[in-house]
Amino acid sequence: MAAKLATFGKVLLRRRAIDCSGEETRFARCLSTLDLIALGVGSTLGAGVYVLAGEVAREKAGPAIVLCFLIAALSSMLAGLCYAEFGARVPKTGSAYLYSYVTVGEIWAFITGWNLILSYVIGTASVARAWSSTFDNLVEQKISEFFKTAMAMKVPGNILAEYPDLFALILILLLTGLLAFGVSESALVNKIFTGINLVVLGFVIISGFVKGDTANWNLKEDDFFTFVNQSNNTKTFNVEKDFGTGGFAPFGLKGILSGAATCFYAFVGFDCIATTSEEAKNPMRSIPIGIVASLLICFFAYFGVSAALTMMMPYYQLNSQSPLPEAFSHVGWAPARYIVAVGSLCALSTSLLGSMFPMPRVIYAMAEDGLLFRTLSRMNARTKTPLLATIASGIVAALMAFLFDLAALVDLMSIGTLLAYSLVAICVLILRYQPGSLGSSSQTEKLVELVGGEKVAVSEGDSGDEYDVEHRPLRDSFTFKLLFSPSGKTPTQTSGAIVYATTAIISVFITVLCVVLARCLPELRAGQPVVVAACAILALLCSICFVIIWRQPESKEALNFKVPLLPWLPLFSVFVNIYLMMQLDMATWCRFTVWMAIGFAIYFFYGIKNSSEAKSRNSPRKYEPALLSKSPIYRGSPDNSDIEGGSSP
Repeated sequence: MAAKLATFGKVLLRRRAIDCSGEETRFARCLSTLDLIALGVGSTLGAGVYVLAGEVAREKAGPAIVLCFLIAALSSMLAGLCYAEFGARVPKTGSAYLYSYVTVGEIWAFITGWNLILSYVIGTASVARAWSSTFDNLVEQKISEFFKTAMAMKVPGNILAEYPDLFALILILLLTGLLAFGVSESALVNKIFTGINLVVLGFVIISGFVKGDTANWNLKEDDFFTFVNQSNNTKTFNVEKDFGTGGFAPFGLKGILSGAATCFYAFVGFDCIATTSEEAKNPMRSIPIGIVASLLICFFAYFGVSAALTMMMPYYQLNSQSPLPEAFSHVGWAPARYIVAVGSLCALSTSLLGSMFPMPRVIYAMAEDGLLFRTLSRMNARTKTPLLATIASGIVAALMAFLFDLAALVDLMSIGTLLAYSLVAICVLILRYQPGSLGSSSQTEKLVELVGGEKVAVSEGDSGDEYDVEHRPLRDSFTFKLLFSPSGKTPTQTSGAIVYATTAIISVFITVLCVVLARCLPELRAGQPVVVAACAILALLCSICFVIIWRQPESKEALNFKVPLLPWLPLFSVFVNIYLMMQLDMATWCRFTVWMAIGFAIYFFYGIKNSSEAKSRNSPRKYEPALLSKSPIYRGSPDNSDIEGGSSP
């Protein structure tokens, strides 16, 4: 029984082999670094800059919203740096799904890919409905009134929307056609809309600093009461809730941190750059630059707009739904609302394209590996796009936007995205302490086993089938001394295994700690002994694991980009991501459970038997030097007992 469970565990954790030496790809390599930056900025700098800034400033942070975006940007940069390193390591389509597959195993890869699909589908549908709603507001709700009258949907339980959004459905289908038509055409449209959006935001920032007043960053209680007395509406104002204590940070540190958690989601979207690895002209250089540059541009845009907004208008007067038009009206520039509306529609268009672009590519990568139905991996010979995956995902997203009320489903996006961010950070941490290399660009390296692997040089003897192993990593015998005092400065299989196991353990401790912090924060602040002791013990265990990882020798492999401050930065990224996941309510986790049940049914009834790794391991192995010399990475069995072919067909 134990042997069967061990074998089953190895099947779930089998890792994919990849070949990063050649330029062969079924995609068209046509995207420049500028295209990737525009794609990242377009997908990230969406509705958040036009709506979120006003909501957070009004309800949580006041003028200190600029600090919220700074903290959120730093948190997002942690995940972005991890994605950037993997983009330099593995220039293949699949994003976090592929990164998980080559590092922590097939079951984790499926979970990541399945949740990425969910987040992209919901993201696409919700942005499409937001686009429709924004356009509807410009025409004074005439579209929604017509559909509510003619096609109202009154279903108990608020499962369906009030009316079918035909506008959103048509919009998604049009962009699906654009994506199916070709990557370069989609990139051109994205650059145009992103450029218009940045011009509009530049106008907003400059106008805010010209017409704004720094006195709005230091408001006092008298200013609030004057506004209340002069207000003609019948709304009841609450000084503590609506005003706080005044000044730059009226809601204190708690408001800043709460606002930062909300603002974090404004930076979600840069990961779509990682899905373009096989369509970028120079992925190992362009992807790290694209991710970091897009995050920096988005930060400056968010920072500038939020600063301008809170200087133009007192934070307690901001409109949470449409802050910028109200702010321009407040300073006497009411016609500027039409400029803002154009920028908003362009931002939503690029955000929609950014949600739709990676979705079929993740589906394609999973289908090509056999974890989803292989029919979805078919490529169009002329456009070099995953046509069936693009059409199928577009239709599903269009139907969701057409029929469903997505307000209750949007939080599901967060689980998928944050889970992907966490796994990428874990993968980077594991790989940086392993012997050998992954996807090195060096032409002298032949075969590299992924985790704890061996660099193998192939030499042909007279018979043409002789292999010599050189530079074999040391196989240290494990002792507890190696946890804190490694035997050398070069990673070995033993040190790599220590990091692998310790990373898994510290991930569990961090998850438990985040659950305690999220559910028992009032008790912790009140100094309840049980909660304080639990947090202290968990923090101590995490610190011990941190020291063990830190003491292990790090790989000296040369990469175009490396995450700095190991192991602190990836572990802190994991902590932030898991803590944000634990902020989600129970209803969201129940929906997540249902989605995962559907996914596991597909995997265990189809994917586990039909994956490329399963077929390659079940087929007879015949080693041919001419073929081996073309593959720099050759995956062994999970227990490193043999060398096995692994390149996916």
